[in-house]
Amino acid sequence: MSKKHPILKKNDKVIILSGKDKGKIGSVLKIDADKSSAIVEKLNIVKRHSKAGAKGAKGGIIEKESPIHISNLMLVCNKCAEPARVGRRILEDGTKVRTCKKCGELLGE
Repeated sequence: MSKKHPILKKNDKVIILSGKDKGKIGSVLKIDADKSSAIVEKLNIVKRHSKAGAKGAKGGIIEKESPIHISNLMLVCNKCAEPARVGRRILEDGTKVRTCKKCGELLGE
């Protein structure tokens, strides 16, 4: 069973900090907290060669997103539209929420 990641969640907007796609912004499609990696939409594209299957599946070169280590990603705040560190705050009703360290805005849960 995979555990949840405390900072990043699905559909978050992130910026890539290092690698061939450095500086590009995309949204998170999937997070694997066990491996500390995430798949970002249309970024870190790799080519995979596949053989034709017996049931009529075509072979060829397939381009798909590859996982990126979470340490190479930074969350982009919706309000200030800049990459920011993530803080934690406990509200009056006891729920934990993520906050932007730059502007203090609550980040979408």
